[in-house]
Amino acid sequence: MLQRRTHFAHVLTVMVFAAAPQLNAAEWTLTPSTQVTFGIKSVGLSIVEGKFNKVQSELKFDPEIPQKGTTELVLDVDSLSLSNPSLKGLILSSEFFDAEEFKQVRFTSKQIKPIAYARYQITGDLTIRGVTKPVSFDTMMNPNINNPRLMDIQSNTTINRSDFGMRKALGGVGEQVNIQLKGQWKVN
Repeated sequence: MLQRRTHFAHVLTVMVFAAAPQLNAAEWTLTPSTQVTFGIKSVGLSIVEGKFNKVQSELKFDPEIPQKGTTELVLDVDSLSLSNPSLKGLILSSEFFDAEEFKQVRFTSKQIKPIAYARYQITGDLTIRGVTKPVSFDTMMNPNINNPRLMDIQSNTTINRSDFGMRKALGGVGEQVNIQLKGQWKVN
């Protein structure tokens, strides 16, 4: 009987360790339903929202050692959709994204710092229009309660668009831009 229990314990241990790399796998990508959006005040009252519809993503992350994690996002500027479609020409013009010359927005992390349970400060370099500046995202990453291969994410930061070479206060468009990533990472 003892031998059977020992064998069962050994089999159970092997199964747990075999499953662990899947649950704490180092490589993740954003699910297609994840949204990378921004909001900016227009004429001081309304908020124009934009959404990047083509996003390349990579996260190397283990919740047990988050400080060793890295992430990179590449956003296709031409894939941008806006809450006010009539502004798309202006937003893609040389006054703002200059989409003809600069096809992508890129974020590359330098540090993932744990703040509290499932809360992190992710700092790194944001490149827009060929201008790279340091930014910090306030981020929540929680294991998904329904699927252990998913991790829910909500991440926010605010930037000044003129820091990235976008014309300041053009046509009543505000200076501060709120950037948000909301959705899920899926383990590869």
